[in-house]
Amino acid sequence: MDCDCGSNIKHIVLIAGRKQKGRLLAALSARGCCVVNICYGKGSTKAGYLMDTFGLVHEENKVVITCIASGEEADAIFDMLSVDFKFNDPNTGIAYIIPVDTLSY
Repeated sequence: MDCDCGSNIKHIVLIAGRKQKGRLLAALSARGCCVVNICYGKGSTKAGYLMDTFGLVHEENKVVITCIASGEEADAIFDMLSVDFKFNDPNTGIAYIIPVDTLSY
């Protein structure tokens, strides 16, 4: 895959339930994301009486996906996450961007 991001490069980090992994990867691939990395994790929240009472089911198993995209694509990805994956709703996912051009080492 040719990653032609130019000088406006963004590092995107997504944290979501593992059940969404396939759909997220397909959507990121369709948007031309490069250097996609996947890690698995486990959430720290525990089911309690209140969650059981309301019938809420929390997803303990998480997937952390990181990738590189251009600034314009990063904005489009965030729009896609809020519309298609409902990341604006509580307990659906977390996403943030790190501008690569400002990183130092």
